[in-house]
Amino acid sequence: MTAIYLLSLGILAFVLKTGLGTRELDRRRFTLPLAVVAVVGALYLRSIPTSAGDIKLITVIGAAGVLLGLAAGALMKVRPAEDGSLVTVAGTAYAAIWIAAIGSRLLFAYGASHWFAPEIASFSRSVGIDSAAYTAAFVVMALAMVLTRVAVTAFRAARMTTGIPQHEHRAAASLHHRHTHLHSHAH
Repeated sequence: MTAIYLLSLGILAFVLKTGLGTRELDRRRFTLPLAVVAVVGALYLRSIPTSAGDIKLITVIGAAGVLLGLAAGALMKVRPAEDGSLVTVAGTAYAAIWIAAIGSRLLFAYGASHWFAPEIASFSRSVGIDSAAYTAAFVVMALAMVLTRVAVTAFRAARMTTGIPQHEHRAAASLHHRHTHLHSHAH
């Protein structure tokens, strides 16, 4: 169980450190989260319980991860920088959704071991869920959240650059910057 706490806190630290504020949107911003997802998936999803109850739990919790990833993606804006490159902008609402998602996972994991262990065990037996399925479900949730947020960001970036050559983005940003600069001196 300690591994899940450390994994969850590690994912939270990674997401907040690499996502908050204004960040240049380069290839690394896509490849690094995908690499982390691949490593975590390989380490924690080697054997997934496959009873009907386990699959239902993993599917429902994974779908929650997708929905939370969509929300996180909606809270991370993609916009052109002054030089025409793209940047992401994420603030406290973005951080709050990640903290709430990961915090609730940690709270459930702790509660399942300390506060309501007999109730979880009874429920799990009644619907055919193996205790290992909870770990797999919460790992899938975290990974789905990260992958969905990356997909939303990639989609937004592609929409901003589709059909417009990069040099035109930079020229437009340069003109906007010069216009703003001249306009501010005119007053």
